[in-house]
Amino acid sequence: MARVVVDVMLKPEILDPQGQAVQRALPRLGFEGITDVRQGKRFELEVEGPVDEAALARIHEMAETFLANTVIEDFTVRVDEPAEARS
Repeated sequence: MARVVVDVMLKPEILDPQGQAVQRALPRLGFEGITDVRQGKRFELEVEGPVDEAALARIHEMAETFLANTVIEDFTVRVDEPAEARS
């Protein structure tokens, strides 16, 4: 079984109130030097069988039509290494 990760972020020109709230709070908490914070979503999909071009195309279609609002969000799709391969 493989894992595919879809990261969804607001487009740069779209205001991000949650990111701005975090950015304003960081100096009060002692975290200096952070000039921008953007908040997003991460979807981890466990996929049966091999993640070939057809599977990635289907996941890309899913992200474009269901996981992301492409009017205001961008997304990336990537195959994640299995946990045991990272060790």
